[in-house]
Amino acid sequence: MSAFNDLINSEQPVLVDFYADWCQPCHAMTPVVKEVAQAVEGKARVVKVNIDKNQQAAQHFNVSAVPTFIIFRKGQVVWRHAGMIDKGSLLRQLQAAASV
Repeated sequence: MSAFNDLINSEQPVLVDFYADWCQPCHAMTPVVKEVAQAVEGKARVVKVNIDKNQQAAQHFNVSAVPTFIIFRKGQVVWRHAGMIDKGSLLRQLQAAASV
């Protein structure tokens, strides 16, 4: 969990995609998340966290549904969304977090 804390405490915004292998909506979101990661390369980080393998992180951030997307900036949650979301909305939220 310390590596995760180091990551989310960065100056750059970090979008964390909490997912599960058994979650069909999570699989549907994978290409969208990859496109977002490419679009924000150098300005923000995008990481995927499997809730079954990282239960401590999922519990700490009260992730009760997957997919759940959380944007962190300097260790603080600046935005979160549970469920599927379109690429444009994710990009807008990351860009807003980057300009704070």
